[in-house]
Amino acid sequence: MKPRVILSIAVVGLGLIIAAVPKNTTQPYKLTANQLLDEANSSYQFFSPDELADLLIKKDPSILLIDVRDPEEFATYNLPGSINIPFSDLLNSEWTGTLNQDVRINIFYSNGTLLANQAWMITRQLGYLNNYVLEGGLNYWVETIMNPDKPQSTSPNEELARYDFRKAAGAALGGGAAIAPVVEESSTPRPVIIRKPAKKKVSGGC
Repeated sequence: MKPRVILSIAVVGLGLIIAAVPKNTTQPYKLTANQLLDEANSSYQFFSPDELADLLIKKDPSILLIDVRDPEEFATYNLPGSINIPFSDLLNSEWTGTLNQDVRINIFYSNGTLLANQAWMITRQLGYLNNYVLEGGLNYWVETIMNPDKPQSTSPNEELARYDFRKAAGAALGGGAAIAPVVEESSTPRPVIIRKPAKKKVSGGC
């Protein structure tokens, strides 16, 4: 799927996603829906597969890949060096230090763009910085980096060079045999579960 099509689909769902951002009783939201919509429409939060591949090949220590899919999907296929924070656990206090920081660049990803974009919207609305989204998700990553289409020999040099880079990157990052599960993502936002710390039992008598 072409980048423009992916971004168009993502933008169409932004209003619905913002309207359905779950209420959270532990941390106040810092951006209004309109402010968030303006940021989302700018698409500044997206990292292209080419940009990410370049950083991974260079072993850039400043990035952290965060897979927001379910643990079962994460176990089936994930990007090198990524950690799993299921979307339903996003507001769990144990992840606050990972998501709300100014040291690394966090890049959310899921099978497509919608779920990762929802994660970005929630963290951004909380005022967290340095969180981004992999453009097109795993499906577009596999299409462009792991199994890129070979251009015609008459294609512009820029396109040929991009193909050479993607072939080399795909080989360095696992080869074209690795295929991410193609799963269509629902445009309906998933609920975020806020887990409360378990109450400590009182030791002693009855």
